[in-house]
Amino acid sequence: MGSWGALGPALLSLAGVVLGAGGSLFGQYLVSRASTRQLEIEESAAHRAELKNVILKFLRIASQVEKAALTLPRAGGSAADPVIDRLVDDLWLAQAEIDLSARSEPLRGAAYRYAARLAEAARGEPADVSALRGPQVQFFDAAYDDMWPGQRRATGDSLMPR
Repeated sequence: MGSWGALGPALLSLAGVVLGAGGSLFGQYLVSRASTRQLEIEESAAHRAELKNVILKFLRIASQVEKAALTLPRAGGSAADPVIDRLVDDLWLAQAEIDLSARSEPLRGAAYRYAARLAEAARGEPADVSALRGPQVQFFDAAYDDMWPGQRRATGDSLMPR
């Protein structure tokens, strides 16, 4: 019994140290996991903000190209309109920004197809608004999927006026 009297408190102290160290390590693990998750959330939010700005810039220019392509009269065989040429150049630069910022290939492809269709319309190839809507819808769907992966996009049926 004499040995337990001397050894018991030492073992209990050692067990306390082991439990304390284990608890401390487990706590650090939990904090590290939470910090990693918080960093992922912040990076995702920053990417969405950057991508949103790039997409909005692309859409502003796309809207200008579409208006110019569909409203300006075309004279057969005349020189190219420098305003439209500049807008198309700006459109391709905005598309390149999306290409660099996008996480997904579907968004890159949709932006390219939409820009190409707009550029064709700006060059005077026959186009109407309905011919541009398909690539535009694909672009919007791909942009939504890239910004909020795994979430379903509302169809908009409830937003339609009756």
